[in-house]
Amino acid sequence: MTTLHIGVGACRGVSPDEVIALIGRALQESGADAAAIAALATVDVKADEPGLLAAAHHLGVPLTAYGAEALAAQPVPHPSEAARRATGAPGVAEAAALLSAGAGGVLLVGKRKSGRATCAIACTV
Repeated sequence: MTTLHIGVGACRGVSPDEVIALIGRALQESGADAAAIAALATVDVKADEPGLLAAAHHLGVPLTAYGAEALAAQPVPHPSEAARRATGAPGVAEAAALLSAGAGGVLLVGKRKSGRATCAIACTV
């Protein structure tokens, strides 16, 4: 069975609805089932963000957080200067998804954006 790991980056004050809708669009694009989601993952400075916590609760999964150094060490296909300025890492969504998936994890859906959030989906099989 495939296990999904959703990486999420967000601006402060992002609404849970925006995060949930963005994840829903990425899941639909991938054809994956939300029941396979094991975790939401983000950068540690956003671990207390109410919109991300509420989205994780809605999905019934934990919100896992990684330090900027760990995220920066994870190669990503779509680096962002905005993410680097905000967190010190060249990407949050893709790097967090891949770190959460662990060794052998691969991106199923690369970074997708909404107005105030990004998400990516990594999987393990």
